[in-house]
Amino acid sequence: MGASQQGADATSGRWLTIPRTLCFVLNGDDVLLMKRSPTRRVFPNQYNGLGGHIEADEDPYTAAIREIKEESGLTVRDVRLRSVHNINAGEESGIMLFVFTAYSDSRQVVADEREGTLHWVDVATLNDYDLVEDLPLLLPKILSMADDEPPYFGLVSYDANDDIHIQYANVISTNESHK
Repeated sequence: MGASQQGADATSGRWLTIPRTLCFVLNGDDVLLMKRSPTRRVFPNQYNGLGGHIEADEDPYTAAIREIKEESGLTVRDVRLRSVHNINAGEESGIMLFVFTAYSDSRQVVADEREGTLHWVDVATLNDYDLVEDLPLLLPKILSMADDEPPYFGLVSYDANDDIHIQYANVISTNESHK
């Protein structure tokens, strides 16, 4: 038995994903967004949440907290998984995105300018910003979730015109015990 039983070496012909976190830190009516540096390969000059790659020795929750700390200097509380998205951008591999919300009692941030600049944005004015293309679809859903609401699941894909689409899983939960 052991690690070899996991089947991690059976990658031929399999859909592979890169695990990432995306975190929205809240304080009052504001959400912390990063305006990505113009020199960044992914989403230059656009506003996004905080986050990044999950390391081999991390779970998504730990990675989310680490990324928030690295990118903003903030210590957060009430970190909650809100959604998991399988992103198919038409390549051989995709992205498995774990989306979180968290709360910060402080608004004092420390940013690495190479990544981008940090901005507390009033949630009511989000449409005034050049957001990463999935944020107008994600944020209203995530920010309206109750504290005890379970995460939702989505499949993100692009059509022939390169327009984004999110298909939500129809998950039914039950309180019945399984025998």
